[in-house]
Amino acid sequence: MTTFYSTDISDRRYPDRDGKPMADNTEQYRWIVIIKENLEILFASDPNAFIAGDLLWYPVRSQLVSPAAPDVMVVFGRPKGKRGSYKQWQEENIPPQVVFEILSPSNDAEEMERKLEFYDTYGVEEYYLYNPDNFKLDGWQRQNGHLAKLWQLNNWISPRLGIRFDTSGGELVIYRLDGERFLTSVELAQRLEQAELLLEQERQRAQQMAAYLRSLGVDPDNLPSN
Repeated sequence: MTTFYSTDISDRRYPDRDGKPMADNTEQYRWIVIIKENLEILFASDPNAFIAGDLLWYPVRSQLVSPAAPDVMVVFGRPKGKRGSYKQWQEENIPPQVVFEILSPSNDAEEMERKLEFYDTYGVEEYYLYNPDNFKLDGWQRQNGHLAKLWQLNNWISPRLGIRFDTSGGELVIYRLDGERFLTSVELAQRLEQAELLLEQERQRAQQMAAYLRSLGVDPDNLPSN
């Protein structure tokens, strides 16, 4: 795994923290984790898919431009690795292609307009905004050089991520193209426990069969293979 640490003293002008909390409530945090961790799993085998949550993104080397901290961002073309912030001039000038924001009660309309303008200005290709309180999903896609509103997001498939958004049942459900639903950390742990249980049951059945064959005078280790 590649680790990125800059020795440029001028980086002190671009701090890695903005003093703001990652989330304002449990529901906002839950959705940030669901999206970020499931995308990490989805692109685990791609060494050049960098995914981060609540990471400051500095698009240009100028203190006149304040950074943004998308709740989740995806950057294709940059290696995985540790970063204190995403300074675009250190990343071959590649901006995040996809960003997610999870709305909280503290986010007002003016703040969200500023974020949309920021993402539009600095090259985001897809921007998704989800409100877990009313289950409303909004989205924008870059068209003709600007982010254009997407008016139909039910069953929309992200061109960059290859995931499908289902808004038909109230709360948002996100699917991979193989049909697997994005799972919570608890659900992922339960899946792992279930898989481990099935493996253990299979191991016990194999041991029982081997013992039965030995009772018949057959060496299971010398059985012909198909």
